[in-house]
Amino acid sequence: MHIVQLSDLHATPLGTACYRVAETNMLLERAVSAVLALDPAPDCVLISGDLTDLGQADEYVAALAALQRLPMPVYAIPGNHDTREEFRVAFSSAAFYPEHDIFVHYAIETHMVRIIALDTTIPDSHAGELCDERLDWFETKLAEDPDRPTLVMMHHPPFDCGIGFMDAIALLDGRERFAEIVQANAQIERVVCGHHHRPIQARFAGTLAQIAPATGHQVALDLTPEPRAQFVMEPPAFLIHRYAPETGIVTHQA
Repeated sequence: MHIVQLSDLHATPLGTACYRVAETNMLLERAVSAVLALDPAPDCVLISGDLTDLGQADEYVAALAALQRLPMPVYAIPGNHDTREEFRVAFSSAAFYPEHDIFVHYAIETHMVRIIALDTTIPDSHAGELCDERLDWFETKLAEDPDRPTLVMMHHPPFDCGIGFMDAIALLDGRERFAEIVQANAQIERVVCGHHHRPIQARFAGTLAQIAPATGHQVALDLTPEPRAQFVMEPPAFLIHRYAPETGIVTHQA
């Protein structure tokens, strides 16, 4: 099974550059074209948040115009630049439409790898959290199929990466219990995230947690004690997660 992970699309109204610099809509079109050219074609595409820059309806129109070119299933979650209300409207006809009336979380049961998507967003905040209600749901879902290989998708990373201004808005509340749940469920092959606009990996709670780069601009690599918040136009990229029973998930950056 091949799973493509796109992240941090930051779609903007047509004709508008993100931060007046990054042509994120054009770069998203390029990413979609690159996915369409993959051989073998992926079984599905994950989008780990920040589909839009400001969570506006016209930005979702721009994002969907590109994503609708993909013939395979697309599963998305909101990020801190999205709004749940507009996200729900944009994806109201999607097969993954969320089970919960508040949080955008769901489980996909139709592939070789089970996919559990978690909503880590906080309205009007760039940081993330997993409250007890979301974690209860997550724990219950895992218990329903404890022997099946599972990939968990979320926007905010549950670990510090050393880029201080990004760590300050990572998953803050609920991190400890989330780690306990992951540690207790050996079927979790990977925790995949977005948000940081860089390819970053860490051993986490007995598995691997992995951050995807962005399809547009990247966050500058600055591991100094007080890094300055800035982005750079490094080459955009996405991840391909390949699953086989004999190897588990092996990830490539494209």
